Amino acid sequence: MYVCSCFGITEQQVRQHAEAGACTPRQIAGACKAGTDCGSCVRKIQALLGRGACPRREALDPVVLTTAVTAASAAAASLPEPTAAEAA
Repeated sequence: MYVCSCFGITEQQVRQHAEAGACTPRQIAGACKAGTDCGSCVRKIQALLGRGACPRREALDPVVLTTAVTAASAAAASLPEPTAAEAA
């Protein structure tokens, strides 16, 4: 059965893309363009993908911005002061 009549994409094709790693309607759209024209098939694609069918990615460790600033400050502090000729 067709899911996207604009591009002639079938349920089977959506399932194949999902098995290949496309877990969201946006990823399906990137794989086969389904959902990028009139948009009426997006809900059908969502239903085919289901909820929670794809594995969740692990959360990344947060980056502490003060560490980055401190490292940049330390790097800048280790630079030699420009000479009078270089400053001019």
